[in-house]
Amino acid sequence: MTQHAPQAVSPRPSLPANATRRVAIDPLSRVEGHGKVTIWLDDDGQVVEARLHIVEFRGFEAFIVGRPYWEAPVVVQRLCGICPVSHHLAAAKALDRLVGVTQLPPTAEKMRRLMHYGQVLQSHALHFFYLAAPDLLLGFSADPAQRNVFGLAAQKRELARQGILVRQFGQECIEATAGKRIHGTSAVPGGIHKNLSRRERMALLSRAPEIRSWCEAAVALIERLFTEHAPFFAQFGSFQTKTFSLVAADGSLDLYDGTFRVKEANGAILIDHYDPNDYDQLLVEAVRPWSYMKFPYLKAYGEPDGFYRVGPSARLINCDRLTTARAEAARQRFLTFDQGTVAHSTLGYHWARLIEMLHCAELIEALLTDADLEGGELRARGQRQHRGVGVIEAPRGTLIHHYEVGDDDLITYCNLIVSTTHNNAVMNQAVTTAAKAFLSGVTLTEALLNHIEVAVRAFDPCLSCATHALGQMPLVVSLHHKDVPTPIDMLVRHSDGTIERPTAAPALGTKGT
Repeated sequence: MTQHAPQAVSPRPSLPANATRRVAIDPLSRVEGHGKVTIWLDDDGQVVEARLHIVEFRGFEAFIVGRPYWEAPVVVQRLCGICPVSHHLAAAKALDRLVGVTQLPPTAEKMRRLMHYGQVLQSHALHFFYLAAPDLLLGFSADPAQRNVFGLAAQKRELARQGILVRQFGQECIEATAGKRIHGTSAVPGGIHKNLSRRERMALLSRAPEIRSWCEAAVALIERLFTEHAPFFAQFGSFQTKTFSLVAADGSLDLYDGTFRVKEANGAILIDHYDPNDYDQLLVEAVRPWSYMKFPYLKAYGEPDGFYRVGPSARLINCDRLTTARAEAARQRFLTFDQGTVAHSTLGYHWARLIEMLHCAELIEALLTDADLEGGELRARGQRQHRGVGVIEAPRGTLIHHYEVGDDDLITYCNLIVSTTHNNAVMNQAVTTAAKAFLSGVTLTEALLNHIEVAVRAFDPCLSCATHALGQMPLVVSLHHKDVPTPIDMLVRHSDGTIERPTAAPALGTKGT
């Protein structure tokens, strides 16, 4: 029997020590999914702790059990409309192993890679031009009515147009390879079921140079931003932590395949070329009673030393090089800027994300010259297994899918560790660091609270994808009179199953939030 990834359940929720006042940012804006931030202050108005709460629940790990295994790549991508390709391919890679395939035919692998590079390109463009750029280009304290994509389009029309078209190109790559821009169906266990026509390949190739040039311009733009505001960008929400990602056999960045590498904050390699198939021997998934999102950590280092971050900046730090020339030159500038401080900063995620956007544009342009995309063997076969693990570098970081299947072809176990989940602990740390820097508790303004949201947005969290801690969230039931703002009675069922009736009249959300 397979040993599954262990879970560590925290005790009953408690308020942070010395906390006497609570500030809530609810809901978070310009992120995918629903979440909130609570900030706890002491009597002197100083920040004690900040928490990022994920308050929606999706539960796909439970839904998928009992389904035929070949349905998984189609079903799991309904987790998200932003990065369905990542879930589609991670599931397909897991099922490759299940059907005994360790090497795809060249056409199948190249089609999947083109699909994946299109996914990363469009997701990074979406995040920068639609979600992050209003803060970075209009100012963190700009009028909220203008600090959005419409305000950006009004002030920087050509930049907004290019951002829309870069994202559109990524979606067209997905449509050509997956059949649809969202929730495609082409990856199957052991391969893929379509190839490109010459017309499709030539049409995409004709536009690729312009897309790549716009991505280069975006990288140049963010380099200027960091140059103009170097101390602020380097220090905002900044802290040191381990980095985790896939790397290729030669140490270069590989977004589609590879083995695990973990680096210490000082750059020393702690773990290298670890087999993703054994991820459950490497990681523990901790559970907190106040969030549906788990807190993975490296088993050998425990909590909190085992916390790490994933995603664009972690990938650029972890790899030895990028395989495309323009992006690799940009990576070198990113790593050495301001004595390397930006590479580890929270806002450094934005810079790294644009370098990866350029990297994908270069990869797509090169791949579209390959005639293998137009035909050849599409599917391989092997000896049936009962366990499969698929890992991919999704736009937000490392994505792990694990399935086990019985002799009747029905899924008996499913575990998903999505990119945002890996970053859960460091996102909470970044929010706390930013809160301590910008909130005194004396006077609260929208601009100050937006600085806290900026720390969350930098990670580009996909909150819909990341909620899987079934049964761990406390249930709060309160009874209200229509004319009384505070509840007249309340019952709280904690994650350990115990029931509590608070004796005071607490404001809703103060327990376990």
